[in-house]
Amino acid sequence: MKALDDLETHGLRADPAVYSDLLKACLSRRAVPLALRLQSHILSSPHSPHTFLLNMLLSIYVKLRLLPQARSLFDEMPQRNVVSWTTIISAHANVPELSHNALHFLVSMLCHGVTPNMFTYSSVLRACGCVSHLVQLHSSIYKHGLESDVFVRSALIDAYSKWGLPQEALCVFDEMPTGDLVVWNSVISAFAQNSNGHEALHLFKRMKRAGFDPEQSSLTSVLSACTSLALLELGRQAHVHVFKYHQDLILNNALLDMYCKCGGVEDANTIFTRMADKDVVSWSTMIAGLAQNGYSREALKLFDSMKDSSTQPNYITLLGVLFACSHAGLVEDGWCHFRSMKKLYGIEPGREHYACMLDLLARAGKLNKAVELINEMGFEPDGAMWRTLLDGCRAHKNVDLAMHAAEQILKLNPQDAGSYILLSNIYANAGRWDDVAGIRKVMNEKGIKKQPGCSWIEVGKQIHTFVLGDGSHPQINEIKIQLESLIQRLVRAGYVPDLNFVLKDLEGEEQREDSLRYHSEKLAVVFGLMNLPKGQTIRIRKNLRICGDCHLFVKLATKLEKRTIVIRDPIRYHHFHDGACSCGDYW
Repeated sequence: MKALDDLETHGLRADPAVYSDLLKACLSRRAVPLALRLQSHILSSPHSPHTFLLNMLLSIYVKLRLLPQARSLFDEMPQRNVVSWTTIISAHANVPELSHNALHFLVSMLCHGVTPNMFTYSSVLRACGCVSHLVQLHSSIYKHGLESDVFVRSALIDAYSKWGLPQEALCVFDEMPTGDLVVWNSVISAFAQNSNGHEALHLFKRMKRAGFDPEQSSLTSVLSACTSLALLELGRQAHVHVFKYHQDLILNNALLDMYCKCGGVEDANTIFTRMADKDVVSWSTMIAGLAQNGYSREALKLFDSMKDSSTQPNYITLLGVLFACSHAGLVEDGWCHFRSMKKLYGIEPGREHYACMLDLLARAGKLNKAVELINEMGFEPDGAMWRTLLDGCRAHKNVDLAMHAAEQILKLNPQDAGSYILLSNIYANAGRWDDVAGIRKVMNEKGIKKQPGCSWIEVGKQIHTFVLGDGSHPQINEIKIQLESLIQRLVRAGYVPDLNFVLKDLEGEEQREDSLRYHSEKLAVVFGLMNLPKGQTIRIRKNLRICGDCHLFVKLATKLEKRTIVIRDPIRYHHFHDGACSCGDYW
C-alpha cells in the first residue's frame, strides 16, 4: 500500500487515525503481509503504541484465523485491556482443540487485575470442558454482577444445555423476568436439544403469552421438539406459526426433518417440491426421510435427481442412500454406492456406513460377506453391529455364526436380554432344547429380563401408553374383548400367529400364543380403532422393533377395517394400508 511505503521511505509516523484506516483496509482486502508490516511499524514507535490500535490488529488476525500471529502479538503488547483479553479468549474458545486455553487466559486475566465483561464471559462459557468449570464460571459471573446481562444469561443457558442439564438452564432463566427474545430462544432450545419436547413446547407457549413473537431460532427449536415427540398433529400446529414468519432455507429444512421423522412423508414431499432453494441438508433429509418411511426406491431416485442438480452429497447423504438400499434388499446397489464413496465424493466410509452395509448383507443372507466386512473395517465392531449379524443368523438359521455373534455381544454387554432371546429362539428352531434350557437358566440366574414392549398413541390430545403385561389402562378390559373379536375375524381371513417371535423354551404353545396376543402395539391398534373417527389415520410409536407377527396382524387389520395405520419403531416407520406395508415386508 502506497501510504505505508511513503511513511517507511521518509521515516515518518502517522497519527492513530491514519493507522486505524490502514488496518481497516488490511481486513477488507485480507492483506496479511500488510498487516504484519503495520504491526512492525506500530510496535517500533519510540512512544508506547495506542492499545486500541493493537487491539484492532489482534482482531484482524483472529478474523483471518491467524491464531499464532494473534498469540504472538498478544504476548508483545505492552498494555492489555479487557478488549485485548476478551479477543484472545474468544479466539481460543472458537477452536475446539484449543478451547481449554480460553479458561487459562481468563484466570491470567483475573490475576492481572483486569475485570471481565459480558463479552468475556459469553466467549469463555463456550469453552467449558466440564460441568465443574461451568459451575465455577457461574459463581464468577455472580461475583462480577453480570448475571442479569442478556448475553451472559443466554450463554449460561446454552452451556448448561450443552452438558445435558436443561433444568439448571431453566433455573438461570427463571431467576429474573426475561425481556429479551434471545434468552427465550436459548431456554427453548435447551429443552429441544435435550429431547424434552414437552417442556420446550410449554416454554414456547409461555413466550407467546409474554408477548414475544417467535423468530427463526425459536421456531426451529419448536419443530425440533415436535420431531423428538414424533407427534405429527403437534408438528402441523407448529407449521402454522412458521407460515407467519419468512420461510428461509433453515426453517424449510427443519420442517422437512420434522415431517419425515413424524411419519408425514407426503407433507415433507410437498414442502420439498415447493422449495425454491435446496442445499445438501434439504436433499439429505428428504432421501433419509423417504428411506425411513419405507420408500427406499423413491429415495434412490431422489439421490439421482440430487446428482443431476449438481449438489455434492455429503457423509449424511450417503448414509441415507445406504439405509435405503439396506431396507429394500438392494445388495448390488448398496455395494456400488459404498465402494464409490471415496472415489466419487471423497468421503471415507464411517462406522454408520459400515453398519448399514452389515445390515444389508445380513438381511439378504450374505452372512459370510458380512463377516468379511467386519474383518476389513478399520475399527472394532460395536454391539449393534454384532446384533445385526445375530438377527441375520436368526432369519437365515445359521446357528454356529449366531453363537459367535452372541458371544461378542455378551462380552460387550453381559446383560443384553435381546441377544439371549434371539439365540434361544435360534436354538429352538434348530431343535437344540438343552441349549434353550441353558440360556433360560442363565437369564434367571443373572436376573435378566426382556425389556417390555411399550406403545404410545395420541387420542384427544392425550398420550395413552400400553405395556405388555400391564393392565392399568382404564379401558383395558374392553380393549381385550375387542382384540379377541378382531383376532377371530383375522383368523378367518387367514391370520396365523407366528410363534417365532416369543421366547421359545419349555412353555406350552398356548402360553406363547397368549404372549403374542397382548403385544403392546396390538392393544394400541385396537384402542385407536375404538376411539378415533373412521377415516382418521391411527399413529403409534413403540420402543422396540415391530415383530413379524404384529406386522402381519396390522397389515390384515388395515384391510379388514379399511383404516390406515402408521407405526414408528426405533428403526423406521411402517405405513400400513389396505393389507400392505410401505416396507414391502422387508425390514
